[in-house]
Amino acid sequence: MTDQYAELDAALDRVVEAARAHLAAVKSAQGRIDDDDVWQAYVDLNNASYAYDERLLDAFGEVTPWDVESIDPDEADQRFGLSVGGIDGGASSDPYVQVISVRQRRDYRVPSVSALLRVADVARRTSVPDDEDPGAVESVGEAVLELLQAGDGSLAGLDVPELEPLDGVVTVSEVAKPLDLEAYEEDDGAGPFHAGPDDQLVGRLDEHPFPDEDEHEGHQH
Repeated sequence: MTDQYAELDAALDRVVEAARAHLAAVKSAQGRIDDDDVWQAYVDLNNASYAYDERLLDAFGEVTPWDVESIDPDEADQRFGLSVGGIDGGASSDPYVQVISVRQRRDYRVPSVSALLRVADVARRTSVPDDEDPGAVESVGEAVLELLQAGDGSLAGLDVPELEPLDGVVTVSEVAKPLDLEAYEEDDGAGPFHAGPDDQLVGRLDEHPFPDEDEHEGHQH
């Protein structure tokens, strides 16, 4: 039994070491997608967790809360197109010459201007040091921009009761060149969204936050 305990302790140590290595790889990658070091560390952590879980089950009939299966690193690399150096060894064998451009518009109704300004004021004050005066939010547009900035630019930052979503649209297009922000003035809100002569619309998704009243009434019957 002493040897069995030693094996369990060693298996748990490997889980801890693998978890630390995985965290270090994630920090080093700094959000890079498909980083090979992160993937390898993930596989090591997964397999170390699986091995510990199996030893615990064999020894005491107990399990961990980790619902994992063993991963064969070679098979996984083939399945996900990964190899040393990242995707396809760092060089794509099937480059796509077009650039995919996703553009979104969503409109909102403002039920209460004062309520919107208050929630934007809170968002602004939480983003600056306590010893600085951020100044008051003075307009509806400024309030919406403040909420977007607080949400790291995501439209999810506008999911607040003080804004009532209306219809929106998302388009996906193939474009010949990527967006060049330096080509537009800072106050040019239309230029970056203007379709070029060689742009090709792939599709459009319409967003309806609320069902049509007639359709809703029809479902009542």
